[in-house]
Amino acid sequence: MTWTDRLFFFTAWDYAALTLLFVAWIGIGFVIENPGKRGSVSHLTAEYRRVWMEQMVTRDPRIFDSQILGILRQGTAFFASACMIAIGGMLALIGNAERLAGVAQDLTLDTAPIIVWELKLLVVILLAVNGFLKFVWSHRLFGYCAVIMAAVPNDPADPAAYPRARKAAALNITAARSYNKGLRSIYFAMAATAWLLGAVPLILAVLFTLAVVYRREFASQSREALLADEGQTAQIPEIR
Repeated sequence: MTWTDRLFFFTAWDYAALTLLFVAWIGIGFVIENPGKRGSVSHLTAEYRRVWMEQMVTRDPRIFDSQILGILRQGTAFFASACMIAIGGMLALIGNAERLAGVAQDLTLDTAPIIVWELKLLVVILLAVNGFLKFVWSHRLFGYCAVIMAAVPNDPADPAAYPRARKAAALNITAARSYNKGLRSIYFAMAATAWLLGAVPLILAVLFTLAVVYRREFASQSREALLADEGQTAQIPEIR
């Protein structure tokens, strides 16, 4: 049986749902990273990362800054490890796809061949692998940022102080962007597991995930807090 023959195991609804998954994943990432005048949470936070590095120039000692960076690196390491565990679990499922097919058939009454379930799991693995690579790269970039931060002079009058601080800020922002990409990959990988139940559950899961991600970036209380006038603290909403 060729790969072309295997493609006929999937319906038009399956291809539509799969297309929606990747369009939503790539599309929401583009909108978040290019928000224009709307300003996403990620975009607004990037400005505070620049301010952070500027404030670091005159902070002595810089224990507070190193602690924050250490926490950020711990987060990337945690999610990278979680992705590796998830990838290993998915590969184990592919190696025992007969049992997975039995469970899925009980839930969906679908008698599709084993290759269908294996291909569906491969989509989840693809997203998880992308998330792993993004988290690893984010971890490295935060490490590079730490090196540049250590090279920033404490003397604001030093001509190298603020240029190096801006370099550290650029690395920090790039690392955060890669971290956010990894998170989105995980979100949509979780949505992709709904494909095991069929095309319609996948469509619903993708739309729900898309709505959640969009709300957090463009319609959340955290965004309102970032946009609030710093001179009017009473207007800053309580984040729940």
